[in-house]
Amino acid sequence: MATPRLKQKYQEEIMTALKEKFQYKSIMEVPKVEKICINKGMGIAVSDKKLIDVALEEITTIAGQKAVSTKSKKAISNFKLREDQPIGVRVTLRGDRMYEFMDRLMSISLPRVRDFKGVSAKGFDGRGNYTLGVKEQIIFPEISIDKVTKISGMDITFVTSAKSDEESFELLKAFGMPFATKTN
Repeated sequence: MATPRLKQKYQEEIMTALKEKFQYKSIMEVPKVEKICINKGMGIAVSDKKLIDVALEEITTIAGQKAVSTKSKKAISNFKLREDQPIGVRVTLRGDRMYEFMDRLMSISLPRVRDFKGVSAKGFDGRGNYTLGVKEQIIFPEISIDKVTKISGMDITFVTSAKSDEESFELLKAFGMPFATKTN
């Protein structure tokens, strides 16, 4: 199997560029993307159990890896929610699958968003991780629009080994993440 395009780009270009920019002593200090977590909360699934199965199938198709359902931790009567009831779907990607997903997300899926001006640079958590919200699952070419019963969004979190948001921003920017330019 061939090495994913972004993994090769990271090893050949991004590592040396970041090492020079941040003056790292060793190449091992250069931040890297450790994993990508895709999470889809389905609060409406309390009333319709089939929505979880549909969401599981969609996320599995998008990620190329089997997704698992998340269950509620406690019962909340106001929301008609019982303990251990499935209310979401998640999957964690690492290694080659992570690079393949990142490549598809940045080059194919995000440009398909209506009125796309770039992703917000405000999604960093202070520890070098970046979370991006997607409003519609139909931006992914793997999802057939004809089969979609309910349009729903998801959160995509890039977990990096960066120590600061600035390092993480530069890492993701080097990969080709289309950040929105600030116009003041």
